[in-house]
Amino acid sequence: MPIISQFYGIIIQMFFDESGKHHEKHIHVRYNEQEAVYDLKGNILEGTIPYKKKKLVEAWISIHQEELESLWNLIHEQGEFFKIEPLK
Repeated sequence: MPIISQFYGIIIQMFFDESGKHHEKHIHVRYNEQEAVYDLKGNILEGTIPYKKKKLVEAWISIHQEELESLWNLIHEQGEFFKIEPLK
């Protein structure tokens, strides 16, 4: 499960396909002990993170939406990944 970006204590990960479990395009977000799953449009699918961190993640997704789509395809087709710039 590669870390694709990290900023302000937030860790963004994208999983490899595990027996069809990850069929919907999404990312996993961790902040301290909290976790959330977002689709690549910035909608929370499950879990929670603090409101301020949630807004940062949503802004990051909006900025990098095309890169996230490309990365999803690369990871699931070739098993390779690249890092995406964090928020600064």
